[in-house]
Amino acid sequence: MTALVSAATLGLVGPGGPTPADPARRGPQELRELAERAGRELEGAPALEIARWAAETFGDRFCVTSSMADAVLAHLVSRVAPGVDVIFLDTGLHFPETLRVRDEVARRLPVNVRSIRPRLTVGQQDGEYGPRLFNRSPDDCCQLRKVEPLERALSGYDAWAAGLRRDESPTRANTPVVTFDARRGRVKVNPIAAWKQADVDAYIARHDIPVNELFKRGYGSIGCWPCTRRTKAGEDPRAGRWAMFEKTECGLHL
Repeated sequence: MTALVSAATLGLVGPGGPTPADPARRGPQELRELAERAGRELEGAPALEIARWAAETFGDRFCVTSSMADAVLAHLVSRVAPGVDVIFLDTGLHFPETLRVRDEVARRLPVNVRSIRPRLTVGQQDGEYGPRLFNRSPDDCCQLRKVEPLERALSGYDAWAAGLRRDESPTRANTPVVTFDARRGRVKVNPIAAWKQADVDAYIARHDIPVNELFKRGYGSIGCWPCTRRTKAGEDPRAGRWAMFEKTECGLHL
């Protein structure tokens, strides 16, 4: 698709303006139909146009999620939706370098960074479930420190954008640019799904995007420090995540 695509072009918003009159009234079935149609129509569209469609269609009921490995997605969306909410899940177990990217994004970009914390501190979790839950049951730890906080954070939105890319791992190879997240009853937008690492690198260089310093130290993918190791030459970028377990995702993108 080479032509610019907007929400109005797709017939997904009314002719009176880019933002629906009352987006809060959209139900799950309407959101599903909207996502399925947009997923077909926007496949192959430039990332910026996918982001523009989401911003025009959902207005302030659209947000961005970011792990703060870099600020590519936050920057991209801010170009079409200045002031957009950027959700960061502050697990209490992040590397200091990750928190520095978050703070730099909040300082430099025209976005509203929202740091969402789990209901329990790490110490409280240790007291209730035993110490180092991430070593014994990483799925439970992710549920407590990532999945539940995300679902709570998304309560005021109809759609959210994530920085998933098809080239990151086999489990993400079929990532659609727009889909319906049935688990959460919301539209999920993946504007850079079709990008390669070279596209990311070029965007970072062109726009001077904040990037996590850990990439320069051999990390291919960055999560919480207890469950992230450096990757070896030739390994999948996500091979350093939960390396001692049969686990490839934290549960946010299932």
